[in-house]
Amino acid sequence: MTSRPRLAYSLCTAHPVRVLAAGLALSTASLGAVAPAAPAAASAAAPRAGTLRPACPAAPFGEARCLVLYRPQTSVNRAIAERVTGLAARPKGWGPRQLERAYRLPVNRRSHATVAISIAFDTPNLARYLAVYRKQFGLPACAVPSGCFRKVNENGKARPLPISGVRSGWDLEATLDVSMISAACPHCRILVVEANSPTFADLAKTEDTAARLGAPVISNSYGARENGFALHYAGAYDHPGHEITVSSGDFGFTAASFPADLRAITAVGGTVLSRAHNRRGWTEKVWNVGFAGAGGSGCSAYVAKPSWQRDRACPGRTVADVAAVAWNIPIYNKNWGGWVTVGGTSVSAPLVAGIYGLAGNASTIKPGFEYRHRAALFDIIHGNNAWLIPQPKVVCGDSYLCVARNGYDAPTGLGTPDGIGAF
Repeated sequence: MTSRPRLAYSLCTAHPVRVLAAGLALSTASLGAVAPAAPAAASAAAPRAGTLRPACPAAPFGEARCLVLYRPQTSVNRAIAERVTGLAARPKGWGPRQLERAYRLPVNRRSHATVAISIAFDTPNLARYLAVYRKQFGLPACAVPSGCFRKVNENGKARPLPISGVRSGWDLEATLDVSMISAACPHCRILVVEANSPTFADLAKTEDTAARLGAPVISNSYGARENGFALHYAGAYDHPGHEITVSSGDFGFTAASFPADLRAITAVGGTVLSRAHNRRGWTEKVWNVGFAGAGGSGCSAYVAKPSWQRDRACPGRTVADVAAVAWNIPIYNKNWGGWVTVGGTSVSAPLVAGIYGLAGNASTIKPGFEYRHRAALFDIIHGNNAWLIPQPKVVCGDSYLCVARNGYDAPTGLGTPDGIGAF
């Protein structure tokens, strides 16, 4: 007899506001949404502040928490169910075309690199949900028969897969991850490695398996407050010849998050992306939206500073390295109502992983590559991640550890992608 994924809460590992949000009742009604017949762009309407909530509850000690925030697009799903066409039935938020333009991505580059995601539990209909997303936005199909999409357990076998994670939050996280990889690299192959549980030990196995199966890029959209116990699994995130991206966290400037605190990975912070009347056509600021969350940054108390980091206020490893959009993104998962608006650095890490896949260099570059190619990044100079206490002077002394500035800053690292030159 199999058991359901454990939904544990811990007031020790998350802010009470986040725990309260995680405990709110979740809608279980399925609206029967399907993809429109023809590809359509997403509307640019942004979710209001405070309207997204965590899909995964706070995790107990020894486990990681997925970082996706969500809100069902109720009106869109209703319109689709009622067979309404046009703007009312189009998912809202930044779709692949907008992300391509904002980050100047050469998506026609036919990189067939494999990008893996490390995730907990099984998402039974993941390939189907990805197909809906890709069809909606006019991306090429990526299915199991063609070899483009593959799902394995933590040991690399097609069977048996872990117990279902439907409605645990990890299933929505998996859907987000494969969607963002698709947006950044439409021709990349996708490998999903599913852990039996969100324990550090099981997730570490997925990392080793993804590397062993040949994925040059591995994405991780989860984390936990750094501690000595977690560092026992640091070796699983250090595979020369494999680029590993990790979400920096969604709790603003605080203790560094594991595994984002590790030296061999690329820690990815979050931004809010908006259209602008400038040469780029877009502007970005640090993601920090009401009670929803803020891009994580921190100074590691356990991990030594890598040689490529030169910031002076933190004697250890500083999180993050780079950043990408973390807000106003649509994905499709029928178990969560159909089209869903998502946010968090869970968006940023797989998007950057997809860009590594698009560049096709992951097997040859070394950690810190982006620090030597900062000219190929958009420097983010606005905003801060002083979350819940909106006073950077109190939170970090108005320093770069929580305030965006020219050059390197912890919330957005060196900046966001300007093409693939830094990857």
